[in-house]
Amino acid sequence: MRTTPDIPELRSLTEDADHVDVKVAEAALTLREYAAATLSWQPAWLTALFRVRDVFARGAGLETTAGRMGRRLRPEDVPFTPGAPVHFFTVTEAAEDRYLVLEAADSHLTAYLAIMARPDGDLNRFEVVTVVKYHRRLGSLYFNLIRPFHHLVVAGMARAGARAARGGRS
Repeated sequence: MRTTPDIPELRSLTEDADHVDVKVAEAALTLREYAAATLSWQPAWLTALFRVRDVFARGAGLETTAGRMGRRLRPEDVPFTPGAPVHFFTVTEAAEDRYLVLEAADSHLTAYLAIMARPDGDLNRFEVVTVVKYHRRLGSLYFNLIRPFHHLVVAGMARAGARAARGGRS
């Protein structure tokens, strides 16, 4: 039996999802500060991984990420307006200091990245949630091929956001 986290703001997305996972971090940051650090995290190995992915994506007729990554975000650069672009994502829903939901859609799958902020004393507890919905068989094949990297990438993003609170590199 597959279970999904009970996050009321995401219930409509998680109900029929093919994959849901949550990474958690705590930091003394606002949602905008955490989201900027999280979405800006791009070590060299990740850049290389996306380049390799783009080679295969072109061959499979999928969208590439070329030119839509790499810009370091400041908190004021993180949009909360539905339809606004953020790297290769689009904002679908947001509430200041509560949550930010981003979407990356292609013909084979739609992926959502949500960053939820929950006050916890002097800190915010951030949940970085990935929701994936397959559109066709290629979506399942593609996601299962990248799944090990996905977990490394999203966990790294969550940690990078928390490091920003300590003044560390993100």
